[in-house]
Amino acid sequence: TIDGYADHTAGIADDELHEFFADLLDSVDVVLFGRKTYELMAGFWPNAKEDPRITKSIIKFADKFNSISKVVFSKTLNNVDWNNTTLNKGNLIDEVLKLKKQNGKNISAGSLSIASALIEKKLMDEYWFLIHPVILGKGKKLFEDLNQRSNLKLVDTKTLNSGVVILHYLNI
Repeated sequence: TIDGYADHTAGIADDELHEFFADLLDSVDVVLFGRKTYELMAGFWPNAKEDPRITKSIIKFADKFNSISKVVFSKTLNNVDWNNTTLNKGNLIDEVLKLKKQNGKNISAGSLSIASALIEKKLMDEYWFLIHPVILGKGKKLFEDLNQRSNLKLVDTKTLNSGVVILHYLNI
């Protein structure tokens, strides 16, 4: 949101946004989640196509999201049942270092906790910030757990019809 809160349920989730994310998934091999975000996403996306209100853009995103590899980092979950999802009770940083050594596409951090941990260890290469024209006033701040400076280089911007502003940065 404009006031810096990150909440998957508070943004504008229209067709144009889902098209953007579906296209972005073309550059991703795996999405990393923490428990909370996994539970939120797994509660909707595996069965999204059954919703009679769903649009073609959301179906396109759901198909890509459901088919992509997902890794959930959690010490409390005992299993995950979303298609192409594995549970990892190990060390996030060790796993990401292994993944980064492999050939392939990008690794996406799908949770605030995951992103914060990767930023702290200087393992985040690029950022896609989507700023929704909403003032939420509560919740979890995007960077509230970070204690160090990161210098970024703006490489692209885009404004969606909804007013969502997309900022693409590289870590320098």
